[in-house]
Amino acid sequence: MEDNILLKADSYKISHHRQYPPQTTLVYAYLESRGGPYPEQVFFGLQYVLKKHLLGQVVTKEKLVEATEFWKEHFGKDIVDKDMWEYIIETYDGHLPVRIKAVPEGTVVPTGNVLMTIENTDPRCASLASFLETILLQVWYPTTIATNSREIKKLLLRALVRTGDPSLIKTQMHDFGFRGVSSYETSAIGGCAHLTSFYGTDTISGCVLARNYYLAKEIAANSIPASEHSTMVSWTRDRERDAYENLLNTYPTGTVACVSDSYDIYNACEHIWGGSLRDKVLARDGTLVIRPDSGDPLEVLSRLLNILYEKFGGYVNQKGFKVLDKHVRIIQGDGVSLKTIHEIVSLIEKIGFSTDNLVFGSGGGLLQKFDRDTMKFAIKCSYVEITGLGGLAVAKDPITDTGKRNKPGRLKLVKDDKGTYRTLSSIQHADEYEQAEDQLVTVFEHGKLLQEYSLETIRKRCDIPVDQLDSISFMKTDALK
Repeated sequence: MEDNILLKADSYKISHHRQYPPQTTLVYAYLESRGGPYPEQVFFGLQYVLKKHLLGQVVTKEKLVEATEFWKEHFGKDIVDKDMWEYIIETYDGHLPVRIKAVPEGTVVPTGNVLMTIENTDPRCASLASFLETILLQVWYPTTIATNSREIKKLLLRALVRTGDPSLIKTQMHDFGFRGVSSYETSAIGGCAHLTSFYGTDTISGCVLARNYYLAKEIAANSIPASEHSTMVSWTRDRERDAYENLLNTYPTGTVACVSDSYDIYNACEHIWGGSLRDKVLARDGTLVIRPDSGDPLEVLSRLLNILYEKFGGYVNQKGFKVLDKHVRIIQGDGVSLKTIHEIVSLIEKIGFSTDNLVFGSGGGLLQKFDRDTMKFAIKCSYVEITGLGGLAVAKDPITDTGKRNKPGRLKLVKDDKGTYRTLSSIQHADEYEQAEDQLVTVFEHGKLLQEYSLETIRKRCDIPVDQLDSISFMKTDALK
């Protein structure tokens, strides 16, 4: 039953086929982010939705019977459009007669522009486009996550350019979100969305989805051995040093992370890591990453950086900022979000340390603390065709909220010579619309996927070249509050 497309819609959608004007032959709708805190967005996740839910023969006689019985019980009456679904089975062998156009995944587009359009291709299936809105609109989530992670990347890259080595950016934000999201599927598509900008994760489901849905032949991201509080406190407080030494002995080479605030993070850094185990840390062929996991990050990190620099030494780089000895780094994984990252990198620079010294890990602030209204996503009908009346531009225009006004007519996403995107309406920009080249491409038609993107290609599209950093749009600082 979970694999039945007729059951993958809001309940009220089942009643809509009788609500359109008589002899409606086409319904055309589009997706956009109507705003929110981000100046631009990374479109991502449609390919997963299409492959997971719409590809191939998705309607069968058995599924129609199953859904009809289910909906009849749900509504207390039979209101399913059986004529349309039977027609799809007989005429299209259960493949959906719809056309979906979208901007290529990974494309960075200013908010407020069309990202995707959907329309029926058979006049007998006019209600199909709006029926599929429910499942297609779920692309809001991976697009929001990909957008947020890219905004984080902007902040971190700018800090690295000012204070250290920009080449470290790929692994400077690690995904800790697996346990903190609402479902396995959320972790997978959200985790993969994060990987459009970064290459570090503990949400392995995102790597699995990248391989299954985005042609990732190699592993999409990496991780390192790391401790948690259970592996540390099981040694008891009296043997805290032994717990740390065991970690060094178990992983004598490479990068290893250790949570060190089970008791007293300052004592751990000053008297254990930087005291009795100092020589062992410095002798390792690799890096110890110390993880604080509580307290005010601004206070804790400021104090720890100074302790570790005193105990392990380091150098002042060419940009005038302190860098710890290569055997020691810090990962901040508690309370991390776009807002706190902004505060932390600002503080680190202020006290004279390079961002090279620090990596971040984030869970709920990376994958979970978002909803559809974060970027005001919506799919809205903007054009219909009715026998005897022809094509009609339609739009909602509520007097109580002009922000919910939608675009009328057929739409194109166009790009000017400077690479700037904007949306053209067949009604509002009629002459220009006809001549303009549409950046939306047909990705799905009649049950077939016509365009397929790899994670590698998507990463390249939304990458941020260092030499272009000054020309891109950043979120306003007050939007982070």
